[in-house]
Amino acid sequence: STLPAVAEELLREIKKAFQETSQVPDDLLLGLKFIFGPSAVPALDLVDQRSVTRVRSPSGRILYQVLGSSGKLYTCYSSCHFCTCPAFGFSVLQKSESLLCKHILAVYLSQAMGACQELAVSEEQLTNILLAEEEDEG
Repeated sequence: STLPAVAEELLREIKKAFQETSQVPDDLLLGLKFIFGPSAVPALDLVDQRSVTRVRSPSGRILYQVLGSSGKLYTCYSSCHFCTCPAFGFSVLQKSESLLCKHILAVYLSQAMGACQELAVSEEQLTNILLAEEEDEG
């Protein structure tokens, strides 16, 4: 994984606390804000709105789709920390100002809190999702 160890540990702590108490303690929320900066609160909002969908194909391929606050659907790949949103391209890749955009952080938080919607798709449907993303960027 390419996330810093401190971020990985924080997400593990959030998962553990949420499994035990169904909530995230204030100290972990502060840690989230400290490590992920301005992405933390909007990412938590996306989790609260259940905006994260885990898309799985029969071959076991998984990607995540996050309905952004603008109403646009973004595709996220947690395995390589990538999102199709403009903020990821600018703040994370070009400027290196952030570790993640709010969409990927929402994916990790949804995983930790068991708050992902689930969607099973065919291989063809998954291919169409991926090709649609390519067309948007081109």
